[in-house]
Amino acid sequence: MFRKDLIALLGLFCTVVLLVCCASTPRADTSQDEPNMLTHGGVQLTLRTGQTTQVEILEAFGAPNIATRDASGHEVWTYRRHASVTRASGSDAYFNILIFGTSGYSKEQTSSSRTMTLIIKFDENNVVYDFRSRSSSF
Repeated sequence: MFRKDLIALLGLFCTVVLLVCCASTPRADTSQDEPNMLTHGGVQLTLRTGQTTQVEILEAFGAPNIATRDASGHEVWTYRRHASVTRASGSDAYFNILIFGTSGYSKEQTSSSRTMTLIIKFDENNVVYDFRSRSSSF
């Protein structure tokens, strides 16, 4: 009886270790309600002065953060996006926590931030007549 219990316990332990070792590191949630085309490349591919309409921009980038009018009465849309990502290097963190009972680990973590600002000006027909974008990563 003791031998069967020991084998079952060892089997359970091996299964848990296998599942933990094969688990992927959690990643930042990139799913959003808005499309993720607001990148420098996405802006260059999507916006064409004198051609792109407000509807096309809404389909590509979603709703703007700010919608105003300039001194000439033209509509101006401003998009601002910020993303921060932190990743742990090393895949054995879960293994260390499970086997050795450590509450943390000394693996190196890297973090980065990206910011994108896009300002679009429309003419009286709701077509882009000017735009400026700026992106930074650090």
